[in-house]
Amino acid sequence: MRDISVFSGSAHPDLAAEVCAHLGVPLSPTRVSRFANDCLEVQLQANCRERDVFLIQPLVRPVQEHLVELLLMCDAARGASAARISVVMPHYSYARSDKKDAPRISLGGRLVADLMVAAGASRVLAMTLHSPQVHGFFSVPVDHLHARRELAAYFRQYDLSRTTVVSPDLGNAKEAAAFARMIGAQVAAGAKQRYADDRVSISSVIGEVTDRDVIVLDDEIAKGSTVLELLDRLRELGPRSIRVACTHGLFAAGALKRIGEQPDVLEIVCTNTVPVPEEERTEKLRILSIAPALAEAVRRIHNGESVSALFDAPRSE
Repeated sequence: MRDISVFSGSAHPDLAAEVCAHLGVPLSPTRVSRFANDCLEVQLQANCRERDVFLIQPLVRPVQEHLVELLLMCDAARGASAARISVVMPHYSYARSDKKDAPRISLGGRLVADLMVAAGASRVLAMTLHSPQVHGFFSVPVDHLHARRELAAYFRQYDLSRTTVVSPDLGNAKEAAAFARMIGAQVAAGAKQRYADDRVSISSVIGEVTDRDVIVLDDEIAKGSTVLELLDRLRELGPRSIRVACTHGLFAAGALKRIGEQPDVLEIVCTNTVPVPEEERTEKLRILSIAPALAEAVRRIHNGESVSALFDAPRSE
């Protein structure tokens, strides 16, 4: 591919390298340094002039460090006369701050979107945003991919004739229903009420799960409190088997260990939108790569082709 430059921040260089391998282009080097006063400086160490520049950086812990790093990368590319700057953001953590559900509360999802555009981003490629309205926070084009194809391709190895996809809450039920249609399964949802970031209550599960193979599907798993609460409700209904799946496996505060210790959870499936440290992984964890999907989207953006065609096309094995 000509006239394209791909750079990675320090958040997930392994994913960036895999994307570049699928594209058949080199991953251009980036230098990140820190001044004595704790300020960051970024240098893109390859030519950007009149080139199509892609910056790969999920917003993962430490989120604020990686965000500022991404903003500085955008600014550096703009200052280097890049023809177009596309931010490839597999995980947008500020998407959870998407509504005013309390007085005098900030809308981080919109603010950070504005910051990226102000820094020079002319396009954003994202994966499974927390809610659909976050797409509208950006004043530049957004290509919003999902990991449903990758997850569906994985679960098709099993007998899905008695499978129910369970969303932990009604907010994610539409996503769960779309995934259920892809694998020919039924759908159910939990009636959830959140009291704090790590305290939730699920009063019931709406749908048929008794004596069925359950796939719990959420967009992300952070502390795991929602999943653990849902597992308690599911056990009361007697499912035949339980598997847990998500796009973004954040697994904060020992969540992966706690979920993995549940004897009736057969496996935990996530994608590599965010890095999962080797020392935290368990034998039940399965990590699927979304690098081929991101690489194909980057190729289509660069060539001016339709990206929406990726949503319906089956994943090639």
